[in-house]
Amino acid sequence: MKIPFVEPVICLSVFALTLNSPLTTQYVYRRIWEETGNYSIALESNTSECAKNKSSPIFAFQEEVQKKVSLFNLQMDISGLIPGLVSTFVFLSHSDHGGRKFPLILSSVGALANSAWLCLLSYFALPVQLLIASTFIGALFGNYTTLLGASFAYIVDQCKEKKQRTIRIAIIDFLFGVVSGLTGLSSGYFIRGLGFVWSFLIVTVALFVNLLYVLFFLEDSMKESSSQNISVSWTETFKNLFHRTYMLFKNASGEQRSLCGLLLFTMITYFFVTIGVSPIFVLYELDSPLCWDEVLIGYGSALGSFTFFSSFLGIWLFSYCMDDIHMAFIGTFTTMVGMAMTAFARTTLMMFLVRLPFLFTVMPLSVLRSMISKVVRSTEQGTMFACLAFLETLGGITAVSTFNGIYSATVAWYKGFVFLLSAVLLVIPTISLCVVKYVSRNAGSYVLLIQEESSEDTSDR
Repeated sequence: MKIPFVEPVICLSVFALTLNSPLTTQYVYRRIWEETGNYSIALESNTSECAKNKSSPIFAFQEEVQKKVSLFNLQMDISGLIPGLVSTFVFLSHSDHGGRKFPLILSSVGALANSAWLCLLSYFALPVQLLIASTFIGALFGNYTTLLGASFAYIVDQCKEKKQRTIRIAIIDFLFGVVSGLTGLSSGYFIRGLGFVWSFLIVTVALFVNLLYVLFFLEDSMKESSSQNISVSWTETFKNLFHRTYMLFKNASGEQRSLCGLLLFTMITYFFVTIGVSPIFVLYELDSPLCWDEVLIGYGSALGSFTFFSSFLGIWLFSYCMDDIHMAFIGTFTTMVGMAMTAFARTTLMMFLVRLPFLFTVMPLSVLRSMISKVVRSTEQGTMFACLAFLETLGGITAVSTFNGIYSATVAWYKGFVFLLSAVLLVIPTISLCVVKYVSRNAGSYVLLIQEESSEDTSDR
């Protein structure tokens, strides 16, 4: 029996991603720490590896480790840039005719292979530089944005009503928050109680179960069979993928092109800042004056993940009294405040309190995805989400690389500079939202026409 719900795929993938991210960061941090000098690291305590006194010899050493870890993360991100861009665009574009399960399967295989390699790497204490090769190979099968883009396209195939689509996408973010929050809360205990090898093994098992679900239980939301395109060569198919993207914008009216372009620009600029600065939080918390251990990092990760839940509640409540674009304004402004506060956080209490302004950080992403899906036809959803995932992959990897480089260059003289910069950069999507609000007034009738045509296409099926 086939199950028409992609939510279990997202939950298992989010669990694996949320647990794997701090595991990998802290594993790389410990390996580079041990390879750089003779200072020991106690797994049950972080105090021996973090000095708050600038005159201490270990203080300069930990600053050097911070730079090396940032640069290593930069190398890993760059290694997966090109294969991730190509695979994400091709797989999601192809899903408009080949089905949504195709990118889900391939991205699940890539994530499983990468996690299994991390198990072997940590068990045999292989050179940590081999992580760069595994990132490259995993990206060939599609990365997390591929899976997320296919999941959103899967949901859009099932939801044709305006409000239903926004709420359904918000539910995905709600599940994201619950799973990532609980996982982040326990991640420190995974490391402390089980160590890295067994923790990576748990991630691998979760991804294996996820792959089994996609292969044997998940129903494809595309009713049309892909067998009608069997006679077409792979070369012709590859050309058609880019042709469909070109036609998506060529056949659109001037208002639709402007609105699509502005929405994509707004979302990617906001995504660039929030995703780029996200990995810096762990390094910022590991370093002085905070000197957090793995358990406190887990608590911080859980509070950060709570933003998915609070953003869902915000969308659910605000949708009754305001338009989508106003919800995006609220999320962008509160995130800007949170970034500015983080730059001056010097105590554990303050670092926990700065999570409060981040309560609606995810809300603009959910709302903008919904707004983008409403200005294209149902037969163009896969292509549009392919463009979006392509830009997210490019923007995400570029952002993480950029912010890691900035943090590495500024950590010695002011650790909070990267967060102040993020707050300033968020002015760009705020201005873009103002332009979107103006343009959407003129394009409103076109959006209604698109929704009516999409409803007719659904009834014909």
